[in-house]
Amino acid sequence: MHTLDTAYGQILATGIVERFPDGALRSCTPCAETVLAMPQGRFVPQHSTDDLRRRTVQSLRFHASGCLRHLPLERPARVETPAGTLDAELLTFHPDGSLHRVFPLNGKLSGYWTESDEGGLARPVTLATPLGPLTARLIGASFAPGGELLSLTLWPGETLPVPTPVGPLDARVGVSFRPDGSLRSLEPARPQNVPTSIGNVQAYDPDAVGVCGDVNSLAFAPDGSVERVATSLTGLAAARGDGPELVIEPEIRESICGDGEREVTPLRLKFGRGVVSVQLKPEAEWLNLPLERWRVRTRPFLAQLARAFAGSFERKACAG
Repeated sequence: MHTLDTAYGQILATGIVERFPDGALRSCTPCAETVLAMPQGRFVPQHSTDDLRRRTVQSLRFHASGCLRHLPLERPARVETPAGTLDAELLTFHPDGSLHRVFPLNGKLSGYWTESDEGGLARPVTLATPLGPLTARLIGASFAPGGELLSLTLWPGETLPVPTPVGPLDARVGVSFRPDGSLRSLEPARPQNVPTSIGNVQAYDPDAVGVCGDVNSLAFAPDGSVERVATSLTGLAAARGDGPELVIEPEIRESICGDGEREVTPLRLKFGRGVVSVQLKPEAEWLNLPLERWRVRTRPFLAQLARAFAGSFERKACAG
């Protein structure tokens, strides 16, 4: 057993104690009840476990500055945030000690405790956001060092009506904001038509993963224009000069579930000054189409009518 001195009080810890090269505490595992006095309140770190939701005691982690980075709680605690009051089981902090993320639940999913079980504990919360009061079940909320709300990550199955620069849209997974309060991004809950500089796009990402709402597939520039979008229902037609149009469409791949099923890989588009960038599949390089040389327009895409023009397009685009 170790007795560790921190800026928040002493911690009784067991097991391995990790330290930074200068000797500052990096992580430890509490083994007895300790009350940590923090600017956000007084919190008891997790030091016990059970056989269902929490099978191991999670470690406390610190920044090199000495401020807490990762704080799992022994029991839910009320946390006052600039957006409102949240019950939390896990807190994270910025290097300066300010609140970074609040997680209302922190259960460990297993064969004995499912997402449905955990979801049964989730309760709707109402927060003051740059869009006005919003009520939903949350996986978490994140804040800037100055206290501004940066993102909301929604519980699976939750949707929110969100006013956006292109009209009201329903969001799932997450919504994110800039520190000035403007809408940065959201994850469309269903295919929704949005205007872009090259035509309308059916915004929807069937591959969206609901782990974090910080970065979503439909993003807006500070001026309110669409900056980035993923689509499984819209393709592009691009031509150089008087040449023939090249068709760029979402790819069809074998389903990760196997059984010979096929599914669509969303096409990702980015819009910059005088250029449209296209990503044909995750992790692929972006193909840039300068609009001074390319005429680009959107066109509807139906998976059952998909044609294999992407490879031809990629060779010609890279050559040009």
